[in-house]
Amino acid sequence: MIEHTVRELLEDKVKLDIEGMDRIYLNAYQPRLQTGGGVVGFFREHRGAVVASTSLMGPMSKAFVADIHLFAKRKGIEIVHFQRGQRKDEETQRRLKDFPGKEDVLYIGVAQEKFAGFRVMKRISAHTGTAFPWLYRSTVMCNQYYFYVVDEDFGPLFIKFSSYFPYTARVCLNGHEYAKRQLQKAGIAFQALDNGIRDCADPQRLQQILNDLDEVRIEAVVRKWFARLPHPFTAADRAAGYRYELSILQAEFARTQVFDRPLSGRHLFEEIIRENLDLGRPEQVSLIFERRITKRTPGRFRTRVITQGVTPSLHISYKSTKIKQYFKEDRALRTETTSRRRAARLGTDLRR
Repeated sequence: MIEHTVRELLEDKVKLDIEGMDRIYLNAYQPRLQTGGGVVGFFREHRGAVVASTSLMGPMSKAFVADIHLFAKRKGIEIVHFQRGQRKDEETQRRLKDFPGKEDVLYIGVAQEKFAGFRVMKRISAHTGTAFPWLYRSTVMCNQYYFYVVDEDFGPLFIKFSSYFPYTARVCLNGHEYAKRQLQKAGIAFQALDNGIRDCADPQRLQQILNDLDEVRIEAVVRKWFARLPHPFTAADRAAGYRYELSILQAEFARTQVFDRPLSGRHLFEEIIRENLDLGRPEQVSLIFERRITKRTPGRFRTRVITQGVTPSLHISYKSTKIKQYFKEDRALRTETTSRRRAARLGTDLRR
C-alpha cells in the first residue's frame, strides 16, 4: 500500500473546499434592565408605579403568554410541550419535511428551564431602621417559548423567549442554511451535506455568499421576526428606549473539504492518527498542550482523538475555544471551530 502525506491527500483528492459561519447563538437582552436599579427605573419612572416590585412583573408575564397563545390560535400554529430529554432538533426536522411555504412560524415549543431573573428581599435601612424592598438577580425556573421559524433568506431558525421578566431571548441561526437559500434564489445547482453543502455548480459564488453573511444581515432578520412575533414589551416601552440589543453567546465556524470518494477521506484520517499518535486505533487518547500546566492555569488545554465505531474525530480545546475535526457523511473533512465569549456585542466580533 502506498502511503500519502496529509498534504497530498488534501491537495489531490478534495473537489470542494469552503469555509464560513456555521451556527451562531445570539443573546437578545434589555441593557437598561440588567440591574435592580434599572428595573426600579422601568417601573417607577417609566410606568409610574409607586413601588417597584416583582408583583408588577406577574401581569406582564401573563399578558405576554396570553399573546403567544392568541397568536398561535389565530395563525393555526401548534404549541408543543417538550418532554424532559426530548430532542428538539428531531421534532423540528420531522415538521420541516411537511412545511409547504417559503417562510412562516413552523411551530412553538415550550420547555421549563433555568433563567436569570429578579427576586425581592426585605432590607432594613441603617439610617431609619425601616424595611424596604430590594431587587436582586436570581436564578428561577420558568417556561421558555421556542418559536421555530422558516425564513425566506435564512431557512430554519429559532427564537426563544423567557416568559419571566426581563424576558431575555436567544436566537439560533445557521450560515449554511442561509447559503442554501441564496443558491436557490440565484438558480445555482447544489447538493446538500446535512446542514452543509456537498457539491455546488459555482463554488466561487458559494464562498462569496458565505463571506457576505455579516452582522447587518443577521440583525436585520432578527429584527424582522421580533416585529412579527408576540413581544413582551409594549410599543410605549420600546418608544421609551426599552429595545433588545444583540450579543454573541457562541459562534461556530466551519471548513468543509469534500473528497472525490469516501476512501480518500478515510486515508486522510488514518494518516492524521498515524502521524500524531503512533498508537494504532485508540478508543480515546488525551494529549496535554506543550506547555506547563499548574493549578493556577485557567481553562482546559487538551487534544483528544476519539474513535467511535469506525468514525474517528479529533477534538482540541483551549479555554473558551474548541476545534472539532471529523469525517462527515463519509464524504467530507469537517473542521468546526467554536468560540464562546461572554457578552460579545454583535458587530466586528463576527469577523474571525
